Amino acid sequence: MSLQLGDTAPNFQAVTTEGNIDFYDYAGNSWVVLYSHPSDYTPVCTTELGKTAALKEEFDKRNVKVLALSVDDIEDHKGWVKDINETQHVEVNFPIIADKDRKIAEAYGMIHPNASATATVRSVYIIGPDKKVKLTITYPASTGRNFQEILRVIDSLQLTADYSVATPADWKDGEDVIVVPAIKTEDIPAKFPKGYTEIKSYLRTTPQPNR
Repeated sequence: MSLQLGDTAPNFQAVTTEGNIDFYDYAGNSWVVLYSHPSDYTPVCTTELGKTAALKEEFDKRNVKVLALSVDDIEDHKGWVKDINETQHVEVNFPIIADKDRKIAEAYGMIHPNASATATVRSVYIIGPDKKVKLTITYPASTGRNFQEILRVIDSLQLTADYSVATPADWKDGEDVIVVPAIKTEDIPAKFPKGYTEIKSYLRTTPQPNR
């Protein structure tokens, strides 16, 4: 069964392009983006891993570590990394897990039998410092991920973890946010001194509190 929001992400030990890791040790107190790829030497995956490497500074400033996974072996991974670096004009700077026995893919529900009996789908897991699953996204093998959306979601998750707010549709970092319904309107000024706008009794907005 696939992991659900709020579940504890399973720990695992793995061989990667940057050596052997224990997932919990690797994660430490950081947020983690873990995502899977159907197989090595596939064109969409090549562009995605290149994009991940290019966004290293964006992940770093959000205290996010990245892990990728494919069900091919470590020697294939190493050859593939050379191709990624060459074609995407980057240097891959994060571990790619070799999951040839599919144990990690199965533990995380990355294989969807009706899509492929053997290959992982394009799963994304965002895992908090508490090792809980905060978000999952699943793409078909034919569709590349939108990394700006992944960064946007991380911004929202980190903000809403610290403040009693939610983020509206298409929200981006720096824009107004929604005060959660559990906060009474009369209590908003004390909690959100930047002010608020009451659109409806259940829809109150306030400037982003950490900006």
